[in-house]
Amino acid sequence: MSLLHIISKRRVNLLGFIICASLIATALYLQEVGHEPCPLCILQRVAFIAMGILFLLAALHNPTGRIGGRIYGLLIATVGTLGGIIAGRHVWLQHLPPDQVPECGPGLEYMIEVFPLAEAMQKVFKGSGECAEVSWTFLTLSIPEWSLILFFILSVVGLLRNWAYRERSNPYSIL
Repeated sequence: MSLLHIISKRRVNLLGFIICASLIATALYLQEVGHEPCPLCILQRVAFIAMGILFLLAALHNPTGRIGGRIYGLLIATVGTLGGIIAGRHVWLQHLPPDQVPECGPGLEYMIEVFPLAEAMQKVFKGSGECAEVSWTFLTLSIPEWSLILFFILSVVGLLRNWAYRERSNPYSIL
């Protein structure tokens, strides 16, 4: 029996929510102390918020049937994959040679106000010079690199644990 099957679905989903909420709190703290987010950072935050909401809903609902858990697992993995694509693009921009880094562009809020949504998103994914800057690292990895790792881990755990059908019931467990 794997570690994922020892811990209840509800606890895994609650832990996923706590991790996503902690990541958003950390991002807001870093912004408060002077690390302004670029448009790709903001989109990654949106993905972590969406993942966190899905983890919370899965924890609160705690579906006992096969279909409900699989739907939550697929939704979590889908959002995590989209977030991972955004983080991967961001990592790629950060590793471009300096002469290939795109020019700095307007902020996400301005682009959404001025351009149609599809065009604004296209401009965001092209990236800008500010997206290529590495302003903070931990254990030699930048924020987008950590985000990419966490999107992958949360997606896999959320999918596998919610996809599993058999749940050992413990009548004494609150969670």
